Amino acid sequence: MKIIKKIIKRIFLSIALLIALIIFTGLIFRVFGSAPHQPSGRFVDVDGVKFHINATGKKSHKPTLVIEGGAGLSTEYYHWLSEGLKDSLRVVRYDRAGIGYSDPGTSPRDAETIAKELHHLLKNAGESPPYILAGHSLGGPYLRVFTQLYPDEVAALVLIDATHPEQVEKYNAAPRSSFRFKSVLWALNVAAISADLGVIGLFENFSEPLFAAEGLPYEINNRTKDFLLNGKCLRAYQSEIESYHTVLQRTKETKNFGVLPIRVFTAVEIDKKHLKEKGIPVEEYKKEHGKGQKEYLKLSSNSQQYIIDANHQTIFTKKENADTICSVIIELSKVSEN
Repeated sequence: MKIIKKIIKRIFLSIALLIALIIFTGLIFRVFGSAPHQPSGRFVDVDGVKFHINATGKKSHKPTLVIEGGAGLSTEYYHWLSEGLKDSLRVVRYDRAGIGYSDPGTSPRDAETIAKELHHLLKNAGESPPYILAGHSLGGPYLRVFTQLYPDEVAALVLIDATHPEQVEKYNAAPRSSFRFKSVLWALNVAAISADLGVIGLFENFSEPLFAAEGLPYEINNRTKDFLLNGKCLRAYQSEIESYHTVLQRTKETKNFGVLPIRVFTAVEIDKKHLKEKGIPVEEYKKEHGKGQKEYLKLSSNSQQYIIDANHQTIFTKKENADTICSVIIELSKVSEN
């Protein structure tokens, strides 16, 4: 029995020493490791918070495209949308408070606050309506609320695999009180502490970027290492997820946008070989899996849906998919111009 106790004690001691060594090495990396890249845009102050904004393309009589990213996603991920449109339109990307290169904020992360922050940011940055708003994932609900608050400034709305307001009721998202939801928040908190200790940054120094996205150029993916050098971005992401259910509830109030042009892009990964084996026609499969977001078409009498063979992220991180979205936005800008 004594021998077993000694073995267990040594195992726990070894684990404790290993953890201490990793933390110590991580802290050394925090102090002496690589400096983050220079932000590709500029900083604009909104109520004491410096927001990172990246604008490309010339200002003109055409509407300006404003991109609202998904929860926790920085401007870097929307590289191909900016590249594909900058010769045709003014394109504005930005990082919400605490995300990407933006400073952390103290305001709530509900949809109305975020919409008002964006409105204030665009004004302070010298950008002018009309805007074509493009929202990915949770960015979709944020922009629906923006459109409701400032209808005269919005020329069109583009929803890129946007989060459905009934994501919990219809699509198995975790309820606020569930263990699954609380586990996600706990995991993000642990990850943020690990990043503060330099552990994640140290690991990334010897690996591919953890936040790398399929289809983005190497230099863009490499910049995402900046967002795990400390826990700032993870805490901001955690704050956005904490407000997830509140955001969806508020979005349910945005039901009728009249004749506003709305374009809906839905990601449906298509395994053609598998479908062929099962005898399922591709078009039938696309319709079935695009059904949930088809409900967005009821938001306006001028709406269309496009199904793209992609997942929730590659719908815009793969250039060929981003090009499809860009071509529709360019057509939208011509209609909105008249």
